[in-house]
Amino acid sequence: MLEATDINLYYGASHILRGAHVSATRGKITCLLGRNGVGKTSMLRGLTGHTPIRSGSVTWDGENINRLPPFARARRGIAYVPQGRDVFPRLSVEENLMTGFACLPRSEARIPDQVFELFPVLSDMLGRRGGDLSGGQQQQLAIGRALVTRPKLLVLDEPTEGIQPSIIKDIEAVIRLLAGSGDMAILLVEQYYEFARDLADDVVVMDRGEIVLAGPIGDLPESEIRRHLTV
Repeated sequence: MLEATDINLYYGASHILRGAHVSATRGKITCLLGRNGVGKTSMLRGLTGHTPIRSGSVTWDGENINRLPPFARARRGIAYVPQGRDVFPRLSVEENLMTGFACLPRSEARIPDQVFELFPVLSDMLGRRGGDLSGGQQQQLAIGRALVTRPKLLVLDEPTEGIQPSIIKDIEAVIRLLAGSGDMAILLVEQYYEFARDLADDVVVMDRGEIVLAGPIGDLPESEIRRHLTV
């Protein structure tokens, strides 16, 4: 569904991504691994249109989307849950979820029951402000908001960062369930090998802006993956 090839991205004069490539397939979980500062978030921002790429190709369902702004990519089914969640702190949980309506036709502007089935805590907190939620609850809200857009590709930047272990397990189960439905591709950034090992179908390992390993996780030596994750 998503194919990004030979991606070069700059911040000013700094060459951040160097001929990088990644793909995501319906029904599968692809995990982008690497140390801090190697370009993982920049890759996601390039794919979702939040940071323009200098060269290369981002193809979505056979269409080149290099020139499409983020909102147009969202309308085509690409949902992005950024690092830090970006929950609106003064809006209620319900209002945060409703911001997902922006890329939907009016006839579909409603919160799917699936959001509350996956994250029951949100239905109990609809009137609470987003800023009053715990980190784990905010992450569930951010993913729920992305699901309101009915995505075909869910892009997650470090969904386990700063979250208590019990909620990490809940989020892991939700990601696995979404991919298992066969209707959605999932691409996520992670730092920890154990999380990727338990969840991912395919892994892409980055180092200094380049892809150094890629393939089904069962086909890649654990020692080689870990070598690019340790400081």
